[in-house]
Amino acid sequence: MLLSHQLREEFLRFFESKGHLRLPGASLIPHHDPTLLLTGAGMVPFKPYFLGKAKPPHPRITTCQPCVRTPDIDHVGKTDRHATFFEMLGNFSFGDYFKEEAITWAWEFVTERLGLDPQRLWITIYLDDDEAFRIWHERIGVPAERIVRLGRPDNFWEIGVGPCGPCSEIHVDRGSERGCGRPGCAPGCSCDRFLEIWNLVFIQFHKDERGEYHPLEKKSIDTGMGLERAALVLQGVNSIFEVDHVRPIVDRIAELAGVSYGQSPQSDVGLRVITDHGRGITFMVSDGIIPSNEGRGYVLRRLLRRAVRYGRLLGIEGPLVSRVAAAVIEVMGGPYPQLRENRELILRVIGQEEERFRATLDQGTALLQELIEGLKATGRHRLEGADAFRLYDTYGFPLELTREIAAEHELSVDEDGFREALEAQRERARSAREEQGYLDKEAAFYSRLADELRLQAGEGPLSRFVGYERSEAEARVLALIQGEARVESAGPEEEVKVVLDVTPFYAEAGGQVADTGLFLWPDGEFEVLDVRRPAEDLWVHYGRVRRGVLAAGMKVRAAIDPERRLDIARHHTATHLLHRALREVLGEHVRQAGSLVAPDRLRFDFTHFAPLEEAQLRAVERLVNRQILLDQPVEVLETTRQEAEQMGALALFEAKYGEKVRVIRIGDFSLELCGGTHLSRTGQLGLVRILGETGVAAGVRRIEAVGGELALDEVEGESRVLREVCRRLKVSPLQVLSKVEKLQEELRELHRQVEELKQRLAKGTVERLVEAAEDLDGTKIVWGRVDELEPEDLRQLGDQIRDRIRSGVVALGSSAGGRANLVIMATPDAVARGVHAGQVVKAVAPRFGGGGGGRPEMAQAGGKDPQGLEAALQEARLVLRERLARKS
Repeated sequence: MLLSHQLREEFLRFFESKGHLRLPGASLIPHHDPTLLLTGAGMVPFKPYFLGKAKPPHPRITTCQPCVRTPDIDHVGKTDRHATFFEMLGNFSFGDYFKEEAITWAWEFVTERLGLDPQRLWITIYLDDDEAFRIWHERIGVPAERIVRLGRPDNFWEIGVGPCGPCSEIHVDRGSERGCGRPGCAPGCSCDRFLEIWNLVFIQFHKDERGEYHPLEKKSIDTGMGLERAALVLQGVNSIFEVDHVRPIVDRIAELAGVSYGQSPQSDVGLRVITDHGRGITFMVSDGIIPSNEGRGYVLRRLLRRAVRYGRLLGIEGPLVSRVAAAVIEVMGGPYPQLRENRELILRVIGQEEERFRATLDQGTALLQELIEGLKATGRHRLEGADAFRLYDTYGFPLELTREIAAEHELSVDEDGFREALEAQRERARSAREEQGYLDKEAAFYSRLADELRLQAGEGPLSRFVGYERSEAEARVLALIQGEARVESAGPEEEVKVVLDVTPFYAEAGGQVADTGLFLWPDGEFEVLDVRRPAEDLWVHYGRVRRGVLAAGMKVRAAIDPERRLDIARHHTATHLLHRALREVLGEHVRQAGSLVAPDRLRFDFTHFAPLEEAQLRAVERLVNRQILLDQPVEVLETTRQEAEQMGALALFEAKYGEKVRVIRIGDFSLELCGGTHLSRTGQLGLVRILGETGVAAGVRRIEAVGGELALDEVEGESRVLREVCRRLKVSPLQVLSKVEKLQEELRELHRQVEELKQRLAKGTVERLVEAAEDLDGTKIVWGRVDELEPEDLRQLGDQIRDRIRSGVVALGSSAGGRANLVIMATPDAVARGVHAGQVVKAVAPRFGGGGGGRPEMAQAGGKDPQGLEAALQEARLVLRERLARKS
């Protein structure tokens, strides 16, 4: 039996023997690709090569790529083959070999290397791909009856505008006992008999914005074999959850739940979902994704919450996903050592998010209990679908859990209403979601422009960047763009985008903002306001013509703003020093999670689990400034990514591989991959001052800092403030702290005296209001207006009165700060007699321009019209009297 790690290695070695370059799997965060949230296929890291935007390190590449896809999330756990996380084995050709080699090698691998029975293998091809049919049938010898032609949805690969083409899939016949029994059952049927294990995509067309297909001059190959599916077949198990590197995780979850896998279909679904999601969550966090409410962070949060919900259905109440992640690291840390390296980060991020979600679930439980009490009080027996959906959507309650708790109280759930609300939400999401493809509209334009310019320029880069060495360059205007159209010229005050053949301008990338500056020619001037890089060798300068006419083909002198560049370089070098210092002070789990390098400041986001203490911030700042005092050399090394990693260079999680990279070395203190601009020595920084530290997401902190003259300005500003404080307090700088502590103590004493007086006043108010209470058959109604009380003080007064009367209702109003506040409280026996504080508040709050509500025993409201407060209190009194009298 071939184990999964053997299968992975066998595949990669096989294609190395066919002249392929083996590369490591890329991050789950697509590199500089706004069209994709996550890496969902082996080809994603190679999109620039397929698009011709970059040159691959080798025309043939093979990888094993971890992937996350969520479109089939509702099928996960219910079938043998669906997953959101999987490993994709792939071989790729960029304008090198094509169909015949791809098909021949695929057949050789599955039949000779894996030893699969050719009689069990079926092939699908695109409807009119006769070339693929001939290769499979005539060269390989697959019988025509086992070659199935399928239509565009199944066997034509395309994602919006860009490269596309027909595909051919290899399916394994798992036996008629797994089929649907229909006579025509074959690949393409929705039953479990035929399992697709390998998809060969023949990229031979380019689809344009009009939906037209154009043959590509250089055709390419993109294939993907699902490792888990292939292992399923080779190991003779029933599902991807039973293969050797997944089953241990299933068993660990079963142990936590106190069940056995295979014990019941219902519990098996939960075990499978938690296993699948736990694997994906672990890899996502390891790659630097943090839970959030948008983008890929939301995908992570959704998977984690879904796993926790299924855990609850299995009866697992305590920490779950973090323990699943530990099992994933143990099982998969061999082929993916970064999981072990990032173990602390992974477990801390998951643990914190899981703890927050459990608290949210507890809030949902309280809300459900309140809804159940409301149903019982009104004699109803069914929970509304909208309420069940709110529990699901806001608090993470699965419908099954809501149904189970409701049943314990002999209540049903409007499941049709729930499904309607769920579908309405999905429809809103579908309407809001833009089609995500290879290229958005703007990117498609620049891809086309690059192709046109290459035809004109011939070999070599379109725009040659010389900004590392020079601040000025003589250049020729290759193209002018307005909107999404090329123009020949632009006059004064016209905004235009410009492509040069040579540029010293740094384009925004890696958190560093773009350079600004000027293009100059004898009778004209163009102001550069921004620079972007839509393709690897295409610099686009955004700006406006100040004077003269700028035309295509002209020669200009391109000059950046050198002072601004120096400020940016200071902050970029400071960012590297800050990153290293944080790792030394806080630990090696610290990783960059985002940054901004601008002329006026730097912002650095990093993984950490708690706010930094003042002593830690000062230690980090001191470490950075020590390196500045040492005047360390800042060296730039150009090498391959593999060599850089062997040197120990830190890399951003989204950095791409396989190309020449720049390494920035600062003495023996810092070593990082970076494409930005830097100082030549740390002494040029002068000083770094940390301005503050905050949290931006679960497990992510942010530091803002300034360097150079801006740091001096900050120190001088603080010094001015300190001198002024000393002047006002009439103390020396060293005496300020003790003086402030003395003033704080005096202030606390004054607050204590004020609170004492307020309590005395409240006691008198309680006595006065209770004495004036109405008595309705032994149940008191206390009402009145007590101005200048904030909502919290008003509630406390109400609590005191309610405790004093023991049986009755309290209605209090207050005007404070130009607003009206109302609180109504009822004792349990008053609620039993028909009083519902929330309903009364809702009815009378409009009197003072407010709104509110609450529970039967307590409710409150605030409004902007204090003049209506008296009328609201009177109306509340009458309503309460009526409710109590009705039940007498």
